[in-house]
Amino acid sequence: MKYETTTLLITMLNLVFAAPVAEPKNKFTIPPVPKRMLRGREVPQEHSHNRFLDGVRVNLNLDNPNKIQDPVFGLLGNAAAITGAGSISNPDCLHQATADQAFTNAKAANNITEIQAVQQHQDPASPNAAAINKAIVLSLAKQLASIGADPQEALLSGTFAPGKIGDPTAAGNTCDTENDSPGCIFTQNLIVDDATADEISAAVAGVSNSTSAVSTSSSNSTGECAAAVTSTITAIAAVATGSSSNASVASTASASAAPSTTATGTNVQTFTGTLGGAAPPVISSAGNRPFSVNGDTFVGEGAALQRSCSVQHNACADAANSGTLAGGEAQCETQETACNAAAGEVEKKLRRGAMMI
Repeated sequence: MKYETTTLLITMLNLVFAAPVAEPKNKFTIPPVPKRMLRGREVPQEHSHNRFLDGVRVNLNLDNPNKIQDPVFGLLGNAAAITGAGSISNPDCLHQATADQAFTNAKAANNITEIQAVQQHQDPASPNAAAINKAIVLSLAKQLASIGADPQEALLSGTFAPGKIGDPTAAGNTCDTENDSPGCIFTQNLIVDDATADEISAAVAGVSNSTSAVSTSSSNSTGECAAAVTSTITAIAAVATGSSSNASVASTASASAAPSTTATGTNVQTFTGTLGGAAPPVISSAGNRPFSVNGDTFVGEGAALQRSCSVQHNACADAANSGTLAGGEAQCETQETACNAAAGEVEKKLRRGAMMI
């Protein structure tokens, strides 16, 4: 078990040599890494990605206070999921709680909230599934890049080719072979890339690789889902009509608000975009980890600002995927890009100020 955990950690932190040219990584030879990216669909498919289930299982069993019976239960429908959920009372949160605990164990540290950004793939035959799934993969790639992992591995989250609407079997192009340890979607070459290697490289350009993004918050022992953002959601018309220009966010939401002071410190998050709610405050105070976002603490301001932008993106994506925010998830990607750009400007100003002192 020690060596399996070590292999998993090496994969997650990407302690390998990078190839000079980005290549899709949906091949069978890549070591397993736990990712919360599978979902139960119209027919059983929970064993299609067994390689990831195995990695999660090994690490979940290192410390399983909620007595979750097996990671596979998080991929099932609620009626079946609750039978293996242990003390997790909400089956909708089971796969997140499972991934949280396994990831925490694997890192031998506290919870990393980047996993909350990993979205469930849509049924490939559903309306607009290709665009939605591409946005999900690009978002995952950014999260992988932000913790030092290979963003191309986001392609491993892919699903099957769309089946025919009206197929009475609802099987489409799926598989569900329990004894196929890597996962039949890989061994039978059924996985579909949701994005190209170049698209992923472009999406992660400028994403900072910071291992200081590890937070000190405690593991989610209750298994409850992350709190929903309740701020008013304002759609951006240009994005809703298909525009991909970052200017639509920049012109709608100023990215240069002055830092504000709270009772416990100064909020250095200046981005004012509101799709999915405002970006959570980044509080600067004294201490060894002086920056905090929603209770998670960071050594560097850049990592904290990036987390704040990521949390806002997740809330925006959730709203877009649930239908409460018109215009789709692409606008959330655009807003996150603008948020990270604003964070970069804040860091530059601080560096210039430090040089003048």
